[in-house]
Amino acid sequence: MYLLADHAAEEDGWLLDWEAERRDDPDAAVVRARSTVILAWKLRGAKTARYTTREQAEGFHRTLVSARAEITRAAALNPDDPTPYIAEIWVALGLGYPNAEMDKLWAEISARAPHHYEAHFSALQYWCAKWRGSERLAFDFAERAAAGAPLGSLLTALPLIAHFEHDDSEDTAADNTPEMLARVEAALQDAAAADPSHPRLPELRHLLAFYLHLQDRNEAALEQFKLVDGHVNALPWRYRGDMAGHYCRVRDTVVRAVRETAAAPA
Repeated sequence: MYLLADHAAEEDGWLLDWEAERRDDPDAAVVRARSTVILAWKLRGAKTARYTTREQAEGFHRTLVSARAEITRAAALNPDDPTPYIAEIWVALGLGYPNAEMDKLWAEISARAPHHYEAHFSALQYWCAKWRGSERLAFDFAERAAAGAPLGSLLTALPLIAHFEHDDSEDTAADNTPEMLARVEAALQDAAAADPSHPRLPELRHLLAFYLHLQDRNEAALEQFKLVDGHVNALPWRYRGDMAGHYCRVRDTVVRAVRETAAAPA
């Protein structure tokens, strides 16, 4: 659904035809709602607020406001579908819903899809300090979700993401605490139990490769890299301007470390 909505945010002629032919199609309605939210974020741009122009900010706000009516319509057409509410998380983040309003929105999602990965990933962004929450609130949300999720849901990624979002340290000490070691182990078990076709499994593997390397577990990191090599638009690489370069530097360091270990005298 996201890919369709992303395409519609760029060019929606095909969606307009769909809507004209089937006026109250719930799938068309949710694609429209999500595409409007995506369009808003495209208008804003990916840079931080201080680099966002007034024109960008106004277009962003205006488009998010218009998305709310589309989300309401999509939810009414298919009351059991969590997707409209998941799209609204990004409206909540952009428009600055109070925490109490986010809690109400989350209750709607949880009632429909309690272990939905994208919903949790999106909500975690809301609770991060850089948006509408704090480091404590982000970790509380992430740890609670991971603890209550079944193996294979990949929600053990959330504490790793919360750590990544809030770790400003220059060394690896924060990545080698007992808590982080346990989080990586839990995520390894989660990845092993997941459906191989889970669309978010590659992203968890990227995070695992990154943190296994920082924990000096390069053989295990290399195993994760082998399963995702060639795709770099994922955490932890995509926050860098040179995504591919950052990815390749870490991957190549892991490969060299494994080779050196294998070549060392017994």
